[in-house]
Amino acid sequence: MIEVYDSSGIKRPTKDSDRITKMYKNSNLIITAWLNNELIGISRSITDFCYACYLSDLAVKSEYQKEGIGRQLIKLTEKEIGKQTALILLSAPLAMEYYPKIGFDKVENGFIIRRTE
Repeated sequence: MIEVYDSSGIKRPTKDSDRITKMYKNSNLIITAWLNNELIGISRSITDFCYACYLSDLAVKSEYQKEGIGRQLIKLTEKEIGKQTALILLSAPLAMEYYPKIGFDKVENGFIIRRTE
């Protein structure tokens, strides 16, 4: 997983494997993309499966980006959560142009308290 994050360009605490482990332990929807025995993409979410799903991570190794893998991971996430559940995410600044291209609407009514560590 750490290799996928580091390659993808997404910023996660990959130097802290305990924190990465906790991130996955406390997530309840994880979808992965594989090529043979190589993990090449990850979608990690927290959801109630009936109203809201927060897509925490969408990461694809750089050499496999722009091949539709991220789009497929999102489709599989949507399939798992069902039509009654909203799919919500916070975008990294570099990905702001990507998400509208694959069907996400930009919203302006959000707030965040940023982590301090």
